[in-house]
Amino acid sequence: MRVRTADLALHVCRRGRGAPLVLLHGFTGSAAQWGAVVDGLAVSHDVLAVDVIGHGLSDAPPDAARYGFEHCIADLARTLDALGIERAHLLGYSMGGRIALGFAVRQRERVDHLVLESASAGIADEEERYARRRQDEALADQIERDGVEQFVDAWMAQPLFASQRDLAPEPVAAARRLRLQNSARGLANSLRGLGTGAQPSFWDALHGLGVPTLLVVGQRDAKFRRIAELMVDRLPRARMVEIAGAGHATHFERPEAFVAAVSAFLPAGRATVSAVSTARGPGHARAGRAR
Repeated sequence: MRVRTADLALHVCRRGRGAPLVLLHGFTGSAAQWGAVVDGLAVSHDVLAVDVIGHGLSDAPPDAARYGFEHCIADLARTLDALGIERAHLLGYSMGGRIALGFAVRQRERVDHLVLESASAGIADEEERYARRRQDEALADQIERDGVEQFVDAWMAQPLFASQRDLAPEPVAAARRLRLQNSARGLANSLRGLGTGAQPSFWDALHGLGVPTLLVVGQRDAKFRRIAELMVDRLPRARMVEIAGAGHATHFERPEAFVAAVSAFLPAGRATVSAVSTARGPGHARAGRAR
């Protein structure tokens, strides 16, 4: 369905019954890329997978300023209003995780539980953030110059996604086809408005965020595993789950383990916890194998 709010229409894929659970995908993704994860979570939740501005079937306005981080948070709030949803669980992956965290910081009263998959709280240092903004702007220019296909292939060739080379070829090819459905304008402006360099740093806000939070990371994603460890130490009600054998996109690489971990965390979850076991302290668990 398309949900129109103010000057923007966002596409939302809705399935299941129960407490509302909003899914926010990563950069170059779309609601369709959650795949079997939606089926698993919809058993006990009203799952709403949203195409973020500039992605999938949502609008991709020409004005880059319209993609700003605060605009995106307000768009999500208006979308929930239009659907009659006052409070929801939020689950975001990578870029979507940064948006979900920002929403929880800005509109705490509307978030019941928060799941952040391979996400960060932004860049704390102002100079580093500026440098990243410059890099994102250069990438945006590259997308507009070279087109979506060339950019997507270069993007997915990063070491961050190296673990996906061990997967069966057809799911990876199908995911690539979905990424290629995005527009150059939408992806370029998303980098300008929603890239890590454009995002406010939320590190100082973590101590005061009382939302129950689950941080999901892949065992093979050293960078974001370290970020999650730093975040879980600052968040007052957080724990971390590590998905064995997975890299950055744990929901794509190990969907069953991902669904089990998320379902065990959310109040309406009914998944057995046999695939989730404590690995380090009360705030850290590993999914995908028993210990």
